[in-house]
Amino acid sequence: MESHPSEPSHRSHRPLEPLESLEPLARELAALPPSLGPVRLIGIDGHAGSGKSTFAGLLAEALGAPVLHLDDVATHEELFGWQERLRAQVLEPLAAGRPAHWAPYDWVERRFGPQRVLEPVPVLVVEGVGAGRRALRPHLARLLWMETPRATSWGRGRDRDGRELSDFWDRWERAELAHFSDDPSRPFADTLVRQSGTGYEWSSGTPATPRTAAFVTEGDGLPRA
Repeated sequence: MESHPSEPSHRSHRPLEPLESLEPLARELAALPPSLGPVRLIGIDGHAGSGKSTFAGLLAEALGAPVLHLDDVATHEELFGWQERLRAQVLEPLAAGRPAHWAPYDWVERRFGPQRVLEPVPVLVVEGVGAGRRALRPHLARLLWMETPRATSWGRGRDRDGRELSDFWDRWERAELAHFSDDPSRPFADTLVRQSGTGYEWSSGTPATPRTAAFVTEGDGLPRA
């Protein structure tokens, strides 16, 4: 059973627009020292269906940064066996200050699509299950974990994708359990992000000793994974 951090002693509940609310966090992340060559790599991890993509999109917009979705790096055959491809195509070029050339996976066609170029920007957000894995952690400037319970997250994902993908979700759940059993991310997260009925709260620090807390409103319904 996962442990949960103690509640921060204070939270601000002043209603703000999402991007305005995320500006303090964005400034904090942008001020971090580079972690991958000239790049500050910000990881957002959590269970499938926990809201990583939605939160990553909001945060990236506040940062003026691109997002690399790990769903574009994984494949049907390699749900979690993509670390070497990510290293060769993305991490090594960016670490050297060179553009990364990578091809996103097409989950419908079951093949890699046209190649894309990712410049060595000041901040890059990488989101997906496994963004905080041990192979990536040395390159991260900050690791954020979406603090949504596993059952809730998986229920959202199944509801979103429908019964036609039920078999895939059965396989995914087994693979995710095995991944986090061998290579957990949450114990190493610097920031925990929670979604409430009206927005997000986050606490920064180690999971056991949160240092600060903040609140952001977001009224667009259930998030994407």
